[in-house]
Amino acid sequence: GYQTAFIGKWHMGGESDGPRPGFGHWVSFRGQGTYLPTQNGLNVNGTRVPQKGYITDELTDYAIEWLKTQKPETAPFCLYLSHKAVHANFTPAERHQGRYKNAVVSKPKTSANTAETREGKPRWVRDQRNSWHGMDFPYHSDLDIDDYYRQYCETLLAVDDSVGRVLQQLKDMGVYDDTLVIYMGDNGFMFGEHGLIDKRVAYEESIRVPMVMQCPSLFSGGRVVEPVVANIDIAPTILEAAGLKAPSVMDGRSFLSLAQGKPTPWREYFLYVYYWEKNFPQTPTTFALRGD
Repeated sequence: GYQTAFIGKWHMGGESDGPRPGFGHWVSFRGQGTYLPTQNGLNVNGTRVPQKGYITDELTDYAIEWLKTQKPETAPFCLYLSHKAVHANFTPAERHQGRYKNAVVSKPKTSANTAETREGKPRWVRDQRNSWHGMDFPYHSDLDIDDYYRQYCETLLAVDDSVGRVLQQLKDMGVYDDTLVIYMGDNGFMFGEHGLIDKRVAYEESIRVPMVMQCPSLFSGGRVVEPVVANIDIAPTILEAAGLKAPSVMDGRSFLSLAQGKPTPWREYFLYVYYWEKNFPQTPTTFALRGD
């Protein structure tokens, strides 16, 4: 009985950005999309539509427009707003450009190329510093990591604006307290940690996914959940919040009770898997266990 919408970056099956099953409303683009308008434009429910402006703002406009059509008193809704930001190449909105140009960026301690930081690492990890994903000439360029990080932070500001607009719309609709909001990314990133950039190695900085969750009617705010939850747990959590049971084929588990502070038996480890990609030959297939 839910009204469903997907708005933003899908990035699975690069040949098509057409509507996927399960969504009643669809706004997307091919591949990574672009921060600024291009000829490809957007796919809105199967129709090609020009991209008018900065992508983060435009996707938020579509999200707000859809929310305004909802009648939660008769049908609940599920909106998946999937921003392109903050994927490289980082491009801030014009209003945010230069905001952090004078900000001091402190290099991580592990960025130093010393015997101490190299100790205990396998050869392929040490060699990565001399690759596309090393911090000394990242992406085979003379890119400055400090400037790269500043641009990342400036690009993220439009996402902050977006979240504020969406939350305000929920308040205007009178459903703010009863709406489960999950804010998350799809991976971490390294800006010089261990002498690397990017996300493909099983270091904490790259495997830890940002996630903040709120729903005042389900749990109080300000709690940090100690056990390790994983991306496979998101769908079962949403289903439980909706009063549904997750199908047995799902590997993950709902962590709603953890968010509510209830004693909950939980996994001791989760499995991190990265499969070798032809485009990034420096990183082999990797299996890692992450525990407490």
